[in-house]
Amino acid sequence: MDKGRYTLWLPVWMHDKVSTCLEITQSRPFSAHKLDVIQGIFHVYQNYQSLLDYSERDALTGLLNRKTFDEQFSHSTADSLARRVRPATTGLAVDEEASCCEPPVEQWLAVVDVDHFKQVNDRFGHLYGDEVLILIANILRSSFRSHDRIFRFGGEEFVVLLRATSLATAHKVFNRFRLAVQEYPFPQVGQVTVSLGFVSTSRGAPVEILGQADQALYYAKENGRNQVCFYDELIASGQLKTKVANDDVELF
Repeated sequence: MDKGRYTLWLPVWMHDKVSTCLEITQSRPFSAHKLDVIQGIFHVYQNYQSLLDYSERDALTGLLNRKTFDEQFSHSTADSLARRVRPATTGLAVDEEASCCEPPVEQWLAVVDVDHFKQVNDRFGHLYGDEVLILIANILRSSFRSHDRIFRFGGEEFVVLLRATSLATAHKVFNRFRLAVQEYPFPQVGQVTVSLGFVSTSRGAPVEILGQADQALYYAKENGRNQVCFYDELIASGQLKTKVANDDVELF
């Protein structure tokens, strides 16, 4: 109570953490009947939030799922394009103005795949395979910032959207995650490694960007595994060739 005002706080719990808090304020004390009504409505709201969250997340790891990626990535690439073409007050594009003083900041998409995961399942069983995926999901959460986005695509494949950073930092962050997996003592299984391919999201349609990251990933897996490969560097060095031009159509 504060100067004749009565406040009720209702925390919304998601994944054992408070995700938000509803505040209700009125000028007189809450009656028992009103508290019952508020609690009933609040439980309906919380159940609705849980259903939304369940539809957006992978059941095993708790990470965002492929459906959520498709929705969020389409929106984020459209927003990124709008920011790039919007002129700044100096007459330069936003990216051109920033590049005068510091390395350009972009968003990066990385596709992560667990090396030799089928061997883990075949040798130790699917329960240990699932445990490996859960532990890698935990390492992903601790390796990236809260405003980055991490998704499980299914199987042993994950996707990371790394936001607002330079190419040098992206290399550093992705390699730091790779080393964290390599050095983690997985119960019963021992050492597990991952391969990763990444690309800038600033050019091309979402399907092209994801395809380029996949190309970089498969190059990493076919050339030793346990490494991070950047698509543009592979193209520039001639180790990869562009498979699909912007004006081509591929049917799947």
